[in-house]
Amino acid sequence: QVQLVESGGGLVQTGASLRLSCTASGRTISSYNMGWFRQAPGKEREFVAAISTIGYSTYYADSVKGRFTISRDNAKNTAYLQMNRLGPEDTAVYYCAADISSLNKPKYWGQGTQVTVSS
Repeated sequence: QVQLVESGGGLVQTGASLRLSCTASGRTISSYNMGWFRQAPGKEREFVAAISTIGYSTYYADSVKGRFTISRDNAKNTAYLQMNRLGPEDTAVYYCAADISSLNKPKYWGQGTQVTVSS
């Protein structure tokens, strides 16, 4: 099966930008849609963004639309989440996901990377 590993998280200040990466191993990701979810302290895990198999279609949660951009490079077996104009409300563990169903339920999850935005 596919293993997903996130990187690029860290501590930044309000207004900063950050790019998360998700690299897959075990299989290529070219047959899978990809996405990002996040879970803030004390909150439920929520959908952030998704991208179709070759990147023609993208989807975003209302809370991040216009600030975040999801992309993918199938040749590198990697998906990305570019996050701009970050605020404290974006503080969460961010999880990469693959093969997301029509019910927004992924088949594969990464272990997560922490993003902390200081106020």
